[in-house]
Amino acid sequence: MLNTRKKLVKEKGAAPTELDQEVAKALFDIEVSPSCDIKADLKDVYISGAKDVEVKHGVAMVVHFPFRVWKTVKKIQGRLIRELEKKFTRKHVVLVANRTILDKNFRRKGLKVRPRSRTLTAVHESILEDLVGPTEIVGKRTRISVDGSKLMKVLLDPKDKDKENIESKLPAFAAVYKKLTNKEAQFMFPTA
Repeated sequence: MLNTRKKLVKEKGAAPTELDQEVAKALFDIEVSPSCDIKADLKDVYISGAKDVEVKHGVAMVVHFPFRVWKTVKKIQGRLIRELEKKFTRKHVVLVANRTILDKNFRRKGLKVRPRSRTLTAVHESILEDLVGPTEIVGKRTRISVDGSKLMKVLLDPKDKDKENIESKLPAFAAVYKKLTNKEAQFMFPTA
């Protein structure tokens, strides 16, 4: 328990959940395992939380990282997802960075200019990039139906279709994106 505390940093006053502690312990176990090839990169990585999201055929686990360690996590994202999925069987693991959205009244917070990276649109785009992780987005289409509802179709790189079992994760990506942003998205590979 003492060692896993380094891998989990919550906001002041927030108590860690059982899932948070399990993920922190799994990260610590991956770091100290002798066969781990990402040991050096995991040394400075810690999480800020984790939660389960119900998916059509199972459960997806969303692991939140503070933005300051996201650059390191991004380098090892594919291998870290594989290691965490070994530890948590029957769960799709999705890694996401914590980002701050500043509203239009940002001057109350003492800022003169609102950075583009802190707008709602930019944060939702970044979450979309984080979700698909090891693969790449090659196209996006927004379909607006007659009743006014929007559906975003996200096209992923067809070269990554076979590797890392990404095709089975597509419903998990859609459910997690809906949970985090309250927007409908459909992930697919382009057809030839």
